[in-house]
Amino acid sequence: MESRRYCLRHEIDGTWTVFDVFTGLPAKIEGHPYVDLLDSDYAAEVVALLNSDDDVAGRLGREPDEALLVLPSVPCKDQ
Repeated sequence: MESRRYCLRHEIDGTWTVFDVFTGLPAKIEGHPYVDLLDSDYAAEVVALLNSDDDVAGRLGREPDEALLVLPSVPCKDQ
């Protein structure tokens, strides 16, 4: 089953935030929060990579990697 742990949020100032739907907090990669993103396509790619890695991690019974060396899935459409 495809993971939908991460989604996009369009902020009032026009930027995009990649967030964890379970915590509501911005997603972090190597300690850097993915907030204030100007390019929605780039933000959607980040969501796809994070969801893909989370999905693979769940099938393998491990924590998601920050390396994200997997193919992307489809980002959330409802955000």
